[in-house]
Amino acid sequence: MTNSTPLTRISDVRGFDTAEYRARVARAQAMMADKGLSALLLSTEPEVRYFTGYLTRFWESPARPWFLVVPAAGDPVAVIPSIGAELMRQSWISDIRTWVAPDLEDDGVSLLAATLDEIGGDRIGVPSGHETHLRMPLTDYTRLGGLLAKGTLTDDAGITRALRLIKSPAEIAKIRTACAIAGRAFARVPEIASEGVPLDEVFRAFQMLCLQEGADWVPYLAGGTGQDGYGDVISPASSAPLARGDIMMLDTGVIWDGYYSDFDRNFSVGAPSDVAARAHTTLMEATEAGLQAARPGNTAADIFHAMDQVCTGGMGVSDTGRLGHGLGMQLTEWPSFIAGDLTVIEEGMVLTLEPGVETIGGHMMVHEEDIVITATGAEFLSPRAGSELPVI
Repeated sequence: MTNSTPLTRISDVRGFDTAEYRARVARAQAMMADKGLSALLLSTEPEVRYFTGYLTRFWESPARPWFLVVPAAGDPVAVIPSIGAELMRQSWISDIRTWVAPDLEDDGVSLLAATLDEIGGDRIGVPSGHETHLRMPLTDYTRLGGLLAKGTLTDDAGITRALRLIKSPAEIAKIRTACAIAGRAFARVPEIASEGVPLDEVFRAFQMLCLQEGADWVPYLAGGTGQDGYGDVISPASSAPLARGDIMMLDTGVIWDGYYSDFDRNFSVGAPSDVAARAHTTLMEATEAGLQAARPGNTAADIFHAMDQVCTGGMGVSDTGRLGHGLGMQLTEWPSFIAGDLTVIEEGMVLTLEPGVETIGGHMMVHEEDIVITATGAEFLSPRAGSELPVI
């Protein structure tokens, strides 16, 4: 395998200026004042990184909790294990409070409680709604509430989600770079995939292509194969060799500087059948319909209905559950393209369009692209797929 494409990127600028983080904090504090919150308590990787730029894969270990407190005024305070202090000092955060972790008796809880009593005020918001989670033991969270001398833990009123929905130009540039990297890797799939090659070999080789083209890592790769489509879109690879007449789908999320791309591509092993060719055409039409509906003032539901009308004639989504979602520091973010999601589309949102159609024999085909919402509509971040189903 050779790297025939020079490794060029749309943006080589890593990290953000401190002004980017200060602007995020200022917006958060304005929303906190409006909702009557005196602080935010954050514990998950994307929430902590959103306000600090603290980028590390050490979050893969569940042994230690990490906390960030965003007060009603002033800079955030990091309350973290001592092993992370050196990296946090490289961020813009200056107030870093540490304990030696893991501590089976008091894993940062008393230090966090003292910090919240000092700067947190009376109503401390914790992200609690759909698509959130608490990254600390429930017993410690309960103990924290009991240790607070004056504050009360409550919901964050959706502030964190609302902030992250709208991407800054600098964030969009990073996602665009990630998409370009994945696009170059997809363009090289004929180098690694052909009739007789086991699918698991294709998966391994494709991840190598993504890394060669500039990805920092490839945390997500799923796909499927089958005659005239595949049975699901989340499976790991089997060792079955690609066969003539198969449709192979690869769906990848690559990361560049902490931001994801997330789109897929379908390939036909040999000339596609009429069924597969028609399905691909339908998917392209549905993607275009979703693109046209993706404009400020419409809702996530409007985008869903536009794509679903093409895919099913308006009869509703299949077992995949939705036809796209948000994208950014996580592979999937708010909103979801479903009939019940009335999230209003705004300029600066980064979204995926992911229509799917049933083919025959219980099989399906899906297609995914990444877009950004502009003042007047939307534009592609992923290199848009062609009208013809690629043949390998």
